[in-house]
Parts: sequence; C-alpha cells; structure tokens
Amino acid sequence: MAPEIAKLGHVALVSTDLEKSLVFFKEVIGLEETTEIDGVHYLRAYSDFQHHTLSIEAGESAHVKHIGWRTKTAECVQGFKELLDEQGIDVQEYPKGTTPGIGNSIRFQLPSGHTFELYYDVEKSKAGSDNASILKNQIYKSWNKGISPRRFDHVNIHTTTDVDESYAFLTEVLGFNMREYLRGDDGILAGWMSVTPLVHDVAMIKKETLPTPARLHHISYWLDDTQDIIRAADILKENNLPFIGPGKHGVSQAIYLYVMDPGSGCRVELFSGGYLIFEPDWEPVEWTLEERALSNTYWGDSVQDKELNNITIEAR
Repeated sequence: MAPEIAKLGHVALVSTDLEKSLVFFKEVIGLEETTEIDGVHYLRAYSDFQHHTLSIEAGESAHVKHIGWRTKTAECVQGFKELLDEQGIDVQEYPKGTTPGIGNSIRFQLPSGHTFELYYDVEKSKAGSDNASILKNQIYKSWNKGISPRRFDHVNIHTTTDVDESYAFLTEVLGFNMREYLRGDDGILAGWMSVTPLVHDVAMIKKETLPTPARLHHISYWLDDTQDIIRAADILKENNLPFIGPGKHGVSQAIYLYVMDPGSGCRVELFSGGYLIFEPDWEPVEWTLEERALSNTYWGDSVQDKELNNITIEAR
C-alpha cells in the first residue's frame, strides 16, 4: 500500500528581528507558545493539537528552513523514504528529538527547491492550567488574546523552475490531489492541491522572476467566520499594521485578509469560508488567463494589484 500524507504540520521560520516576530505572532495574531528551546520558539493556534505549527528563531536572513507534513502512519515515513530513494531524491533522516515534539523524520527537496519534512509521531502537548480550555476537544481558551485563529490551514509557495515537474512530483510521488488550477499558454501556472478535503493544503505558483528559485509567499491560519476576519482587520488597524483585504477569492471561495510579520517579512493570510471537497471523483477546476483576475479576487482588494511589498521569503 502506498504511503500517505495526512495533513500539513508546521513551518520552520527564521526571522531577522525575532522580538518583533514574537510580538506579532503571539500578541497580534494570538498564537500560543508551547515552549522555547535554545532560542527557537514553538507556537500553535488555540485548537492545533500537535506540539507546534510554527517555529521561529533568529537569523541573519529571513527564510523558511522547511515545511513539515504529518503522515498517516509511522510506517508511511519509511515508505516515503523508500519511494524517494527510488526516484533518486536525496533524503536526510533525523531521529526523534531533533525537532521538539516531532518523532523520526525525513527531509528532502521538491523539484521546485522547497524543503519538505515528513514525520508521524508527535507530542500532543497540553496547555498550562491558566490558559487551558475547559473543552476536552480544544487545547487553549479561544479568544484568549489577539486575533486568535483556530488552526493552521495552508501554505502558498512560489518557484521559477518548471512547475509541471513539481506538480507531477506532488501528485504522483507525495499523493496530493489537484483541486483547482490556472492554465496559461504554456501549461499550468498555479495549482491548488490537498491531501485533505480542503481545496488546498499547499498552493504552488510559477513566477518568471524571483530573487531565489524557491520562495514562500504566505502561511495561512483559519478563522471561524467572516465576522472574525472583520474583527482581525480592526485589531491590525489598532496595531498600525498595513493589510490587504478583506476580500473573497474565486479559487476556494474563501474570505481573506493578508498581513506581513514586521520582523521576518513573512506574509500571513487569515482565512475563512470556502468549501470542502468530499467527492472521490472530483474533477480539478480549470481557470484560464482571461479569468485570472476573477479566480484571484472575486471581490475586495486585489492581492495582485496591492501587494504589501514585492518580497517573498526564501525557502531553503
């Protein structure tokens, strides 16, 4: 039986101004800190069950070290190792404890240049008694501070390499499903893919020029409804942070708001609404170049026309 990925796990972020990043993610976004070890801070949303969904540490340049994914079983990690070996992909193995809260893992590069980490065993840390939820099916108190998103949702990555090879790798080797895509004159320019019923756990976009071939465009956290997005806009305005939105995407039909971490430059999308896919015979939805504006912005501020800046974070 082929190995399978269960869900998006975490992003390992390096910031050039750790203090600013921690204020942004902990106090403004409202993530909870599970622990800090050797200068690395491990954070998660109030209903994220695993040890962390975001780690932040200081560095001379802002970048993403890797993007982590949890597999469906422990055996899947070794199964993917063997599958990647057969593909001639260089795979690095890491023992339990290399990353706090994560068991044995493997890391490798996609054809796009992004580094993925796969693991199964996780530490499901409890919250301290002072901020633990009384709900048995939730970790922290909701609305405890800041915007307070419920959970980690997806990542959006960019590349200048041949995206067809990357799409094939994600679907044929790692088992992602193409849900929606943008087709240009020379093939697919953007693809939204998932291993869950979400429209996308990962989106990959082809760019003609980037400072480095592999970049992170944004990470995304989920809010329960549109009113939460409006509340988030008020909180960002009170903190004098510029943002894009609220708006609605054509792809995914989700309500969005984008804001930049002032410490690292990491773009964060706050995300709600949309639809889920349960059909086993789902046919990927095609958008054309003529429909690109609609697919990107159904209504609201255009992310293409009103970028916070032109910098995306290098992925290593």
